[in-house]
Amino acid sequence: MSEEEFITPENETEHASNNDLVVVSEVLPDNLIVLPILDRPIFPGIVMPLIFSGEKSINAIKSAVESQTNIFGVVLVRDLNEQDIFSSSFYTVGTALKIYKVIPISEDTIQVVAQGTHRFQFIRTHSLTPILKWEVKYHYEPNTKPDEELRAYAMAVMSSAKSLLKLNPLFQEQLKMLLANINFEKPGYIMDLIASVLTSESAKLQSIIEAFDLYERGKTLLLYLKEEIEVHKLQEKITKQIDEKMAKQQKDFFLREQLKIIKKELGIEKDDKSSEIEKLEGRLKNLVLPNEAEKVIQSELDKLKMLEPVSPEYNVVRTYLDVLTQLPWGVYSEDVKDISHARQVLNDDHYGLDDVKSRILEFISTIIKRGKLTGSNILLVGPPGVGKTSVGKSIASALGRKFYRFSLGGMRDEAEIKGHRRTYIGAMPGKLIESIKRAGTSNPVIMLDEIDKIGKSFQGDPASAMLEVLDPEQNQNFLDHYLDVRFDLSNVLFVATANQLDTIPLPLLDRMEIIRLSGYILEEKTQIAKKYLLPRQLENHGLTVDELDITDGALVKIIDRYAREAGVRNLENQIKKIMRKATLKSVEGENGKIVITSANVEEFLGKEIFSTEELYNKGVPGVTLGLAYTALGGTTLYIEANAIHGKSSGFKQTGQLGDVMRESSEIAYSYIRSIIGKDESLKNFFDENFIHLHVPAGATPKDGPSAGITMALALHSLATQRIVRSDIAMTGELTLTGKVLPIGGVREKTIAARRVGIFELILPKENQKDFDELPSYIRDGIKIHFVDYFRDVLDIAYVT
Repeated sequence: MSEEEFITPENETEHASNNDLVVVSEVLPDNLIVLPILDRPIFPGIVMPLIFSGEKSINAIKSAVESQTNIFGVVLVRDLNEQDIFSSSFYTVGTALKIYKVIPISEDTIQVVAQGTHRFQFIRTHSLTPILKWEVKYHYEPNTKPDEELRAYAMAVMSSAKSLLKLNPLFQEQLKMLLANINFEKPGYIMDLIASVLTSESAKLQSIIEAFDLYERGKTLLLYLKEEIEVHKLQEKITKQIDEKMAKQQKDFFLREQLKIIKKELGIEKDDKSSEIEKLEGRLKNLVLPNEAEKVIQSELDKLKMLEPVSPEYNVVRTYLDVLTQLPWGVYSEDVKDISHARQVLNDDHYGLDDVKSRILEFISTIIKRGKLTGSNILLVGPPGVGKTSVGKSIASALGRKFYRFSLGGMRDEAEIKGHRRTYIGAMPGKLIESIKRAGTSNPVIMLDEIDKIGKSFQGDPASAMLEVLDPEQNQNFLDHYLDVRFDLSNVLFVATANQLDTIPLPLLDRMEIIRLSGYILEEKTQIAKKYLLPRQLENHGLTVDELDITDGALVKIIDRYAREAGVRNLENQIKKIMRKATLKSVEGENGKIVITSANVEEFLGKEIFSTEELYNKGVPGVTLGLAYTALGGTTLYIEANAIHGKSSGFKQTGQLGDVMRESSEIAYSYIRSIIGKDESLKNFFDENFIHLHVPAGATPKDGPSAGITMALALHSLATQRIVRSDIAMTGELTLTGKVLPIGGVREKTIAARRVGIFELILPKENQKDFDELPSYIRDGIKIHFVDYFRDVLDIAYVT
């Protein structure tokens, strides 16, 4: 028997007798063994194999085989229960099947060859275990001769089936077998047999199973046949479109290939490989290659010519040659040898910074005089926002050189500097070679931003790699791991930037000329805002001077109360904030010029961020005002000392002091205790009191030796109960013998004092030369006391 065979009423009895079985209609059981099936129902008249798995299903088939009828029923699952298929929801109409053969496949799986016989309808459940049995009612097809209408339905169904046959070759074998057994006297069987080959959804096929009325069954089947025909027509249309598109693409491909060959034969065009090689060789014509680079490039070009484009190595070699030939070997931009031009560029781009400009002009003049770099590199050190990056750009502009900047901040991999070896997938040159390539000349100005924030990890130490880059004795033969060819960096002017020097390794620091940008005082910030920041932000926000005006008084208040930092970045941010609010007012239809004065600044910027700093607890002994230098510039520093009377003595420091500052406080304590012990009336003070020294603010880490005299004065004031003047600030390192040593950051500290309204300072005597070098606009109005020993401080600092 074939896998699928169509059985008609005429040969049903014959088929049964050949197998020594009685006629099916005589033995249909009232209580039918039922098995659930998925996907699609089975129609009467069809012989087909079914697969069943699971102990319960196998036992049900065995029970049906052992019975006299060999009959069981199948019903389509409506809602599947994944855990137990027998607990699923079933349709109530199914098909009774006659078992012809059972074939074991595995221990828990069998194949059953069976034939659909009759429809049945659920009445009630007879049993659930061990075998599912339903009490059912069977539906028998009428044996009467069909009327004209029913014959018409059958013929319409056959006509649609033939149309489907033409559209879908997959149905040809099934429908040919069906058409060979057609009997229009049995329209019900015709409908079931044709429905069995439809690809409709299971719910639609189930509706045909449930259509006991032949007229209703014919209508439903015709509807689904029409849908099937439309689907196949659409499928045929889509297939045709795809075929046409593929044919066109293939045709275009062959034509293009033929065109390439024709052009190649005529010498009009070359293939991709030839074009690539020609492009690489064309670049070399404008380059002055050193011998080493020339040999490597020629060797790689010869290798490229030997390789096929489909070879994996082809792209590796091509990319390597692409990088090598894009480098500006022997290409230099001509320096502008005009010191007046350089001075003009620096003055146009920056206000103030006279000492910085002077140092840079000296540097440029040496380049002009010698015609090449002196081997020194520049390190610009200063707080954020003071213009380090823009100074670097101005140096490039003054020399007429290309400028390229990249940041070293957070860099942890040495390969970022010296490149990856070409053995790695995705290898590329380091930042230095990439900078040269993008600049397009061998003598650009390259800015190494945030050099004080280079990291270090298991992948290497980028700071150590930078030693070769910045060393004039080594960088003329700089070897990038990717290039593996030496490149001359000696003509590159490196300008590095940093906020502080503490984190820069000393060998790296030794290779750079340090130029400090200390920050700006209020007057400088006001001029910078008027000359640079305001015009730029007016343009950026689409405003004009006729629409918005910020008065000098407003600028002073913004600088003093909202942007007191050493740089001007925050000042520009505050100006942007005003501009945005002004544009909002303008867009909302407010007419007239908006004028920002000191009186209405808060309306645009909110409450003041800074207040005037002054000594608190006036008239209280043990409180002094010092000056400190941080990465953000100069700042004021309060020192407080207090005594706790008791039987025990001691000394405690708080305020997140670093090791150096803690040692400095202990030196101050020891020194003050030694001189107080000589006073008969005070010699027991430190023996009878526990001393607590505090440096606000407690959450801010602090370190350095320059607060030595400030802490010593706080302790002396506490012991003698004398009041320190509130209009004076001081800085200086103290020794155990009372000697006051010089400190750094005189400019920053002086600016910090001016910013908070302190115009009388105490500085170490050896810093007098540093103060005298300050611009007059910083020194003007400042009264300075230069001290050599701590006793000089005592003569100045107390209220008389």
